[in-house]
Formats: sequence, C-alpha cells, structure tokens
Amino acid sequence: MAEMKQAYIEKQAIIDEIKDKFERAESAVVIDYMGITVEQADAMRKKLREADVDYTVYKNTLVKRAIEGTDYAPLAEVLEGPSAFAFSFDDATAPARVLNDSIKEFKKMEFKGGIVEGEYYDKDAIVQIASIPSRDVLISKFMGSIQSPISSFARVIKQIAEAKEGAEA
Repeated sequence: MAEMKQAYIEKQAIIDEIKDKFERAESAVVIDYMGITVEQADAMRKKLREADVDYTVYKNTLVKRAIEGTDYAPLAEVLEGPSAFAFSFDDATAPARVLNDSIKEFKKMEFKGGIVEGEYYDKDAIVQIASIPSRDVLISKFMGSIQSPISSFARVIKQIAEAKEGAEA
C-alpha cells in the first residue's frame, strides 16, 4: 500500500512539473523522436540547449493528465506513440526552428503538433512556424530597414550642404 502511494506521489510530481512547463512556455512542440541514434540525439539536445529550449521525453498518459481541461488539451490528440516535448520560455519559434533543422539534417523524426503563444498548430503549421526567424534576427532586420532610409537622408542633406558651400565659394 505504501509503495502504491509513493508511486502516486511521484507521478503527481511529474504531472505538476509538466503543468508548470506548459503554463510558463511561449511554445511547446511535440515530436516523434524515433529513428535517431544516441549521437544524433545528443547533437540535437546540444542545439536545443544553445537556443534555451527545454527538451524532455514524458509518458503520454502523464502529459494527457497534465493538460486535461487546460488550453493545451488539443495536444492530447497527437499523443500516440513516442513523444518528446520541446518548450521555450522566451522565443516562441525556437523549438520548431531547431527541431526542424534536426529533422532535415537526420532525415528522421517528425513533428506531431504544438502550442505556440496559446494556439494549437498541427504538424504542417509547425513546419511553417519553423521558417520564422528568431526574435533577434527579426529585430536586426527591422532596425536595418529603419536605419537605411535615415542614412540615405543624411547623405543627401550632407551633399546639398556641400553643394551650397561649393556654390558660395
């Protein structure tokens, strides 16, 4: 009896951990990770860590219990077979982007679905999300596009001023 109670306590602790991750995450992507070697898995985990993505394998039954009645409940429909979960707490596209690179590189694994900023996406939509650049890249591009017209304007003003000075002399 005590062993059963201990097992229940351990499972409940994992369920609480899963709930916490889903509640804090900007995005959570589910993949079928079968078919990759240990070396490939280690390489993928390293890339995920570098992108600040939490990658964990949980039992589907525990995840289903954790997401039951929450905004993440739609994920339950893809929780069949082996499932791994990638959570990002600050960059919503990071899990999809890094996992997509690994899928292309290893020619194995596949997306099952995911939740990005509170919305459920199927595997095809997750592939599209994976093509969105990181927040830092988007900010850099935006700043570059703003800076370019200002730089051009400054050069034109300088040339007009130099032309006036040349005309006065």
